[in-house]
Amino acid sequence: MYFSMITLQKGLSPRDITALTHHNGYQAHQLVWQLFADHAERQRDFIYRYEAINGSPIFHTVSERQPVGDSKIWNIHTKEYKPKLRSGQLLGFTVCANPIRAKREENGKQKRHDVIMEEKLKLKKENKDCDMPDIVQTYGLQWLEERADTHGFSVTSNNVRVDGYRQHQFFKKKGNNSISLSTVDFNGILTVTAPDVFIEKCLFKGIGPAKGFGCGLMMVRRV
Repeated sequence: MYFSMITLQKGLSPRDITALTHHNGYQAHQLVWQLFADHAERQRDFIYRYEAINGSPIFHTVSERQPVGDSKIWNIHTKEYKPKLRSGQLLGFTVCANPIRAKREENGKQKRHDVIMEEKLKLKKENKDCDMPDIVQTYGLQWLEERADTHGFSVTSNNVRVDGYRQHQFFKKKGNNSISLSTVDFNGILTVTAPDVFIEKCLFKGIGPAKGFGCGLMMVRRV
């Protein structure tokens, strides 16, 4: 596996930067796909995290192949990604994730529910106090805890901050079809419980859905 940090070259003109970054959300996220699209039928074999600093995109990627881009446009730093961890090890982490939960409806079909918005609407319906930061922290953390064991780690409530709840709507270049999703940011300290599982299922494959839109890549550091 490979870990890469991808930024725009410093020598680009303001016009070039505007041409690359002046897109709607969907098109901006397509920039990273172009770095891995070596043929038309290529399936996604990478996860990524997207950030923008002063309007300039920064991508961190974990991939089976090295990204390839125009060296006049992109500055790509890639290294082999071979984490070596032990059970009980503490790691600082950050991840942007799509906090949804699948529920089976009365018709037998499964439907995905935004756990944050679902709780907010529930409290409103019951005429109860609706403190959004508390909802995000409580139910975002609950969502993470539900997935921690199967992904080889554990967390405690006093060591994780959940915030930055956002709703996104992406429009494709052609047509008016839109894609909607929500994200939250997790930052804190976790404990590795099953190193091999954590590396393969969490660090290499990411956590939660919407990985094609920059969710799920967990960045870690030793503490």
